[in-house]
This record gives sequence, structure tokens and C-alpha cells, in this order.
Amino acid sequence: MAMILFERGLLKLEAPISQLLPEFSLLGPAHQRPRREAVTVRMLLAHSSGLPAYEKLFEFTQNRQELLRAAMTTPLTAEPGTRAEYSDIGFILLGELLERLACESLDQFAQREIFEPLGLTRIWFVPPLDLRPQIPPTEDDRAFRKRVIQGEVNDENAWVMGGVSGHAGMFASARELALFAECMLKGGAPLVKASTVALFTKREDSPRGTSRSLGWDNPSHPSSSGTRFSLSSFGHLGFTGTSLWIDPKRQLSVTLLTNRTWPDRSSQGIRQVRPALHDAVVEAIEGA
Repeated sequence: MAMILFERGLLKLEAPISQLLPEFSLLGPAHQRPRREAVTVRMLLAHSSGLPAYEKLFEFTQNRQELLRAAMTTPLTAEPGTRAEYSDIGFILLGELLERLACESLDQFAQREIFEPLGLTRIWFVPPLDLRPQIPPTEDDRAFRKRVIQGEVNDENAWVMGGVSGHAGMFASARELALFAECMLKGGAPLVKASTVALFTKREDSPRGTSRSLGWDNPSHPSSSGTRFSLSSFGHLGFTGTSLWIDPKRQLSVTLLTNRTWPDRSSQGIRQVRPALHDAVVEAIEGA
């Protein structure tokens, strides 16, 4: 969605987000106002805004508007542009920013502008109720919702937002993700230009040592993509055990969908599984 709006001239990467989300500056901590006004769209996309990785906003909010306001007022924990750290808070704000630019919700825009052109049919923010039994459960949530989470977003902040947010909530089959990856491998056609894909997937020059590009991650050391994917590769992880890695040099994509948070979040085995899987795929294709 960011790439599409960028091509249409609506999304300016260097624009301060306070121009598009004035609440971020006006409602945030007063002593941080100059720093908050320095946060740009590029920083949100590259996770270098200085916002924290995560906050349990759901513990004191009851609906989408309350949670968005809480995200808008979340204090910075680093100087903008000095630290690269994945931020759920940043992507919650990014989702709201994109909706305001498009004058449309994320799910409606994605359905018309992304899913339908690519022929994706089994992909949703909020899956139909009759399909929920086909979706693997992600967690026995005894702390917050007091039930098994199946066919609804696992992330509590996204759940308070109604299941549609910039940082979580997407459901899709492996086929749908593979088709989306093919679009990226073909240079973005028919959604965006190859130059736009190249811009958004190129590793950022700063902060020093970052593995982030614009909305994507790139191989680092160590990387969930293993040791064999090219440096031009890009991908993304999901907390519940999902991932998509795309290697344009090899014209290869790997979709991995697991429910590693079942029945709870204690298992960290996915950290070994992901790199081993990606190395095994490359070795199977090219030989050890």
C-alpha cells in the first residue's frame, strides 16, 4: 500500500509524520515535541523512528480510537534516526497514516488494489466466520481474552483495533503469499514499477548496521533467512511463526506458515527452524 501511494505521489518519504498525524506531535509528551516533529515517513517504514518495539496498549484501551490515541502519545525511547528496532507502535501509526492518505481503510484498499489484481482469494484481515475452523489456532489466551484464539488476530493491540491494523491481522494461505512473492519477483507487476520495488527493498544506509529497508527486512548476521540467501533478498516475519523471504537473485521465494505460539508463547524453536529451512531449500535446489 505504501509503494502504491508513493507512486501516486501521495506518500512522501521525507515528510514529517506530524504533517499527516498532527496528534503525534500535539498530544505526545511536550518535552519531546521537537524530536517527534523530526520523525519522517521513511523512519516509520525503516523502524528508525525512536518509538519502542512494543507496548501493551490493550491493557488500558477499549476500542480502535482509544488505542490509536495511545499509540500517538507513546513516548520516544531513542533519538529519531539513531536506532533501528522493529516497532509495532510505528507500524500502527503507519497504518493510520496510509488510511488517511488513501481516504480508505487498510482492508478495503488492499482488497481492491492488491488482492483482486493478483487474483488472491483466500486472504483477509478478518476471516469469514465459517472459515475459522479451517484456520489453525494460535494461542490458548488465558491472560487477556480467556479463550483459544482461532481465526482471529492473535495480537492483542490489533484485536482491540478490530483486527485491521498496520502491524498485524493478515490471514492468508501459502498459495496467496507465494503469488504475492511472484509479483515482487517480477518487479512489482501489475501493482507497482520495478524501480519502486528496488527503492523499498534496498537496505537503508542509516542507522549504522541496520538490516531494514522500507517496510521490509534484509539478511543480517544471523538471519532468519539462513546463510545462503543473497544480500539483495528481502522478507518479513510474523510473531505467530510466519515468514516470507524473497531472493530476486535466485528468483526464489519461501513461505513458512507455522503456529509456533500454540498453545502458548514459550517456545523459541522457530529461531532454529527458520534459518535451517531456508538453507535446506537453497541446498536442495543448488546442492550443498
